[in-house]
Parts: sequence; structure tokens; C-alpha cells
Amino acid sequence: MTIKNFKIVQLLPAALVILSAAAFAFAQQPSGNKHNTRPEVLGPASSDSSNKAIAHYSYEFTQPEFFVRRILIEHDAAGRGTISFEKRNEETPVTEPLDLSPATISRISALWEMLRFLESKEDYQADREYPHLGTMRLKMEQGTLNRTAEFNWTNHKDATSLVNEYRRVADQAMLLFDISVSRESQPLNAPKLMERFELLLKRNGLSDPKQLLPLLKEISTDEYLPLIARNHALRLIKKIEK
Repeated sequence: MTIKNFKIVQLLPAALVILSAAAFAFAQQPSGNKHNTRPEVLGPASSDSSNKAIAHYSYEFTQPEFFVRRILIEHDAAGRGTISFEKRNEETPVTEPLDLSPATISRISALWEMLRFLESKEDYQADREYPHLGTMRLKMEQGTLNRTAEFNWTNHKDATSLVNEYRRVADQAMLLFDISVSRESQPLNAPKLMERFELLLKRNGLSDPKQLLPLLKEISTDEYLPLIARNHALRLIKKIEK
């Protein structure tokens, strides 16, 4: 083999590498008929848009013979809504805005979730009925789905807990309403309302006592109210803050 042929053989592998790289680079160049981006891959559309819809909840209590004969609580997943209540011998219901505290809505949401309310067909009514205690209705709506469960007594643990949470919400809201009326036009009722406040607090009858601290602080310095009510408000503040 001549020196000239030997040099050509040595250069041949390097030339092949260069040609391969050029071919690869050419293959990567977009042609006039191709896009230089990958088409977006879309997942399957959800067959049930209700899963993404905003949920709305309600609790209703009715017993025509009770002093408060009807209570209706309606709210969204954030805890914002309204509460309406009707008292005996009064034709016009009272409707107030409702803003549940984060602690309260967290407990209520967890109970709805444990019931799996929209998916379930369970009857919460116990075998024994107590219609004299009133009728309770739980309702949930989400998109095109909705369900209402009605009972006057239940042995279902989570349903009982949910009803009790709504009772505390109602008692707290009605207390707030009566206090606001007292501060506006019936100041002499304030001492009895503070007693009612303490009774509810002792029996865990308020949905979130800490939510009421700003109101109690206002009452404690409201000179329009009797001194006994202002002092009682101070004592309640200390109990709640413990």
C-alpha cells in the first residue's frame, strides 16, 4: 500500500462521521409542509361536569308548635349564604347574611364528605319516629345533581353530627340578631341576652365562640347598654380566650 492510499484509509472513518452528522442535522430541519411544534395532546373531556360545579348546601328545620317554627340555612362551599327563621305568631321570616368561620365550615364540609351525600341513597330516618320534635331536611346541589334527605329522628352518627352543627350555627345567628336588636332599640334586654350567651357557651351550643369576640368587645364598651351587661361581656371574653 502506498503512502497516499494509506492516508485515504485513515481519513475515511472521520469523513463518514461528518457525513452522518450532516444527514442527522438535515433530518431535523423542518420542511415547508411540517410544523416545528408538536401538536397539543388533549385529554378526554370529563363526562360529568357536575364534579367541577360549585356545591350548595342547605339545612331546614320545621315544627309549627315551636317558638322558632322554621329555620333555613343555605350556604356555598366557602360558608357564605343566608339564614332565615320564623317565629310563632309572626308571618314574616327574618333573613340575615351568613358567613361561617373557617373552623365551622371545615367541620361541616367534612361531615358532608363522610356522608357521601350525593352518591348515597341511605335513608337516615330511624325506625322509631318522633314527629313532635320537628322535621329536618338536608339538601345538597352540585351542577345537575341534587338530593334531599328528610327525617325527624336518626341513629346515623354523621347525620346527627351534621344536624347538631347546623343547630349551633342557627343558635349563634339568632343570638347575634337579638343582640343587634337590643343594641339598636332594646338595651334593657342586654343582660338577659348575655345570660343566654353564657348558657349556650357552657353547653357547646355556639358554632364558633371566637368569631363573636369582636362583638363582645364592642358590647363591653357600649355605654348605651346597662353596666351589668357590659361587665358580663368582659367575663365572657375571658372564658372564650382561655
